[in-house]
Amino acid sequence: MSKVSYGLFYCIFKLLSLFPFWLLYFISDVFYLIVYYIVRYRKKVVQKNLELVFPDKTISEHQKIAKGYYKHLCDLFVELIKMTSISEKEILKRFHIKNPEVITQLEELNKSIIFLYAHYNTFEYSSAFTLYDFVSKGFGVYKKQKNTALNNLILKIRSRFGVEMIDKDILPKLMIKHKAKHQMSIYGMIADQSPKIKNIKYWVNFLGLETPVFIGAEMMAKRLDLSVSFMKINKIKRGFYEVELVPITTSPKKVANYEITETYFNLLEHQILKNPEFYFWSHKRWKYTEGVTY
Repeated sequence: MSKVSYGLFYCIFKLLSLFPFWLLYFISDVFYLIVYYIVRYRKKVVQKNLELVFPDKTISEHQKIAKGYYKHLCDLFVELIKMTSISEKEILKRFHIKNPEVITQLEELNKSIIFLYAHYNTFEYSSAFTLYDFVSKGFGVYKKQKNTALNNLILKIRSRFGVEMIDKDILPKLMIKHKAKHQMSIYGMIADQSPKIKNIKYWVNFLGLETPVFIGAEMMAKRLDLSVSFMKINKIKRGFYEVELVPITTSPKKVANYEITETYFNLLEHQILKNPEFYFWSHKRWKYTEGVTY
């Protein structure tokens, strides 16, 4: 049954991906009206998060951010669909790394690299980073979806440009194996998710709130002596993103514990406060924070 579902999903995505961008964004505009005004997808969660992070803003200001977020969310969906058939030339125009020389400089240290990014601006287009000229093999980390057909489809799309997708549960063992074989690798990790309560080991002050965070990337960087950088992704205009690679450390064993994690969240926070509509406000990000109820 999952093979039939996968085939159906793939055919639909493939067909829609052949539409020009202007038509896909028209579809996105229609989706926005449905999702925001009719379905009202997680509107209470979005509103609660905005009230927590921006207590001094007015209701109308919260609504403006929320509407911008839902419009962006619908754009991300059609951009994911377009990834099914977009050309290398086109994706490189829409996902531009302004300082790719940073990768070369980091590779000269003969260390593998962790690139940290977030549910901010785009993350689907990030798989295009392998189209840039560097020695290391690119890996993307993902959390397996419950729907097998949808999971396989997303993996296929994200792997189009050479990224090898790795289940987060087997990532540590694989990274250790790569280190033992002296394989130069780049690991792209989205690191702003909320851990399960039993897995919480560290909290940061993020957007003015005490926030539980994952520290796995920092732990592996320290254990294997990997360079760590932040992928600062900015939205230039609709459908176009520019990436600045911001080194965090090339000597993780020499920095204080949790400094890498704190730096990452500080960099991300700065981006969000500047353009909040591009962050994923529909997650229950602070469900374990004291005094917060959804």
